[in-house]
Amino acid sequence: QVQLVESGGGSVQSGGSLRLSCVISGYTNRPDCMAWFRLAPGKDREGVAAIARMNGRPDYADSVKGRFTISEDGAKKTVYLQVNDAKPEDTAVYYCAARWGTWCAVGPSHNYASWGQGTQVTVSS
Repeated sequence: QVQLVESGGGSVQSGGSLRLSCVISGYTNRPDCMAWFRLAPGKDREGVAAIARMNGRPDYADSVKGRFTISEDGAKKTVYLQVNDAKPEDTAVYYCAARWGTWCAVGPSHNYASWGQGTQVTVSS
């Protein structure tokens, strides 16, 4: 059974940085695409970043371009989300997600088959 475990969330001041990690285990075939989504109170789940395993091509939501960076360490079976210049509107629970297949982009969420439990990120002004 595929398991995704996120870590690295916490509180940061506006303009600050933090790095989220997602460790993947239990798979027979390595996921073709990994992504990060976030869910803020009163808002819909939003895809923020995705990365394709085959070519490492990233995809970002417009709201985070230039501030967030997604990367993957295959040897460590870990996907990262580097958050820079954090803003209060980035406050949300961040989820790691995996999918198998050639398509890889930030959304929609129903295209992703496996999910982590989430990690809270709070940005104060």
